[in-house]
Amino acid sequence: MSPRIQPIATITTASGLKGEVRVRPLSRYFDEYVEDRELMLGFSPEITENIKLEIVRGMGKKRRFKFAGVDSFVAAERIVGQTIFVEANDDDEIILIGKELLGFEVITDTGISIGILSDVVWLPTNDAYLINDGERELLIPVIPEVVQGVNFDDKLIIITPMDGLLD
Repeated sequence: MSPRIQPIATITTASGLKGEVRVRPLSRYFDEYVEDRELMLGFSPEITENIKLEIVRGMGKKRRFKFAGVDSFVAAERIVGQTIFVEANDDDEIILIGKELLGFEVITDTGISIGILSDVVWLPTNDAYLINDGERELLIPVIPEVVQGVNFDDKLIIITPMDGLLD
């Protein structure tokens, strides 16, 4: 299982005089990863630097984040537009909803092609894959009972369809 660099948020604005920023989450797993993982900051996964979260203030969408070494409004403005990344293993749930999966072929566990992944949709209860088979679009829930895994080398997503899922 090789580690992968996953985006979890984009820094949107500087907020306050002490270097705090606001962020836009890019994943429903943002809260789990931002406080529990080592964070990296950069414009792309290839060019990042480690960054440490010091303080989270506020609640919900009004939260402000303070990172070590970002101690002024000017310093906070310098990191606006950059992305916060985390390292994730192939078995982390965040891997199943990354935008790098777009274009992967979706097949059943018996080898039948379902179509091509065209989008990952955030729904209230779970994420879903939007799959295009050339004639129609299907929504497949990203849940452990359905999604069995991702083969990054062959660009495949393997699913076990429940009764009626592909009808």
